[in-house]
Amino acid sequence: MLHYFRCEGGRVEHFEQFRPELYTEHPEAQHWIDLEDPTVEEASILEDPFHFHPLAIEDCLAEVHHPKLDDYEGYIFVIVHGIRFDAPSDAFITRELDVFLGKNYLITHHQGPMRSVTTTRELCAKGLVNSFARGADFLMHQILDQIFEHYFPNLDAIEDLIQLVQVEVFENPSRETLDKIFALKRDVMRLRRICMPQREIINRLARAEFGVVSQRAAVYFRDIYDNLYRIVDASMQYHDMVQGTLDAYLSAISNRLNETMKRLTLAGAVFAALTVITGIYGMNFEHMPELHWKYGYIMVWGMMLAATGALFYWFKKKEWI
Repeated sequence: MLHYFRCEGGRVEHFEQFRPELYTEHPEAQHWIDLEDPTVEEASILEDPFHFHPLAIEDCLAEVHHPKLDDYEGYIFVIVHGIRFDAPSDAFITRELDVFLGKNYLITHHQGPMRSVTTTRELCAKGLVNSFARGADFLMHQILDQIFEHYFPNLDAIEDLIQLVQVEVFENPSRETLDKIFALKRDVMRLRRICMPQREIINRLARAEFGVVSQRAAVYFRDIYDNLYRIVDASMQYHDMVQGTLDAYLSAISNRLNETMKRLTLAGAVFAALTVITGIYGMNFEHMPELHWKYGYIMVWGMMLAATGALFYWFKKKEWI
């Protein structure tokens, strides 16, 4: 689906279709084209009339799993990722946003809806986006700012899940607990892999390295950089928390195994004493007075019970049980 907005003199127009003459008839206008799950025909505008580099078009239409920024003559190509963490299902989802930014145009491409883009589109349709009139770079800032603002509720959800797993580790660790820890570790690593390069991308935009980003807009990108700095710092903390949770799980399982082995050892010690007694009186010697004694059977049982009681008393005194 293609959404085309044109801003001229502070007034935003929304067109159902994009035609090349709409782009060229007003040289001073600002343009925004959003491609959401575009058809082949809609995606063809990347080649004509904009004539983007084939490598940039290939990265745009294919799914690239890492953020990047490429500088071409007259425009830049940026890939960033939004995230969504669904706590009930423990699903960590990333969604790619491809951006072409030129002097007077912004083209965004994404598979499936994105909250930040959808919100900006709705505001543009109502003529409530002041940043559009200031330039395409300001509009890009508004979209990216919302993307990274949406990170924080998801980070809180990840932290809450880590704390729940930590409680489970100390109360009743199980195989399912280990699966949750590894799933969290995988999600946190994915978060770090996309956030750290994105921080560098925003840092470059904040330094106004590119001609399509004005000095006025670069100042606003610094605010996004501050947010990303906090996000990266949080991802590193979560990595340490998950690793600590894994260590605590392994320690808890090891302690549980030690307790089990201790109980088995104590039981083995008791049965070893009984085995000694039964082994002695199970020998086939002819001259064993107790074998022909009337109370010999009762005596052996008494010895076994006394040995068992003495061992339990000794274990209790040593606080082994």
